[in-house]
Amino acid sequence: MNKLLNLLGLCMRAGKVVSGEQGVEIAVKGKKAFLVIISSDASKNTMKKFKNSCEYYNVPYIVISDKYTLGSAIGKDNRAVIGITEEGFALKLKELSETCDN
Repeated sequence: MNKLLNLLGLCMRAGKVVSGEQGVEIAVKGKKAFLVIISSDASKNTMKKFKNSCEYYNVPYIVISDKYTLGSAIGKDNRAVIGITEEGFALKLKELSETCDN
């Protein structure tokens, strides 16, 4: 999990992250997001909204960690949803999430 969170911080420093519900929604609909990360403690409505949106627009998503940890990984306050806007980072993050699943 640490590698994934460190890479998330690198993505942020590279300017390849959108965060917050509105920003991620725009990125998904605009086909600019290559991966959506949803916190495991996001509200049911948020979880449903982004899972449905990602499936409709064919954007992969992962559900990991909690709002506080995701937010601190990118140097922000709590974040329920994060979008990755660079394909290479998105692929590596997805790969890392699969190896650290419980």
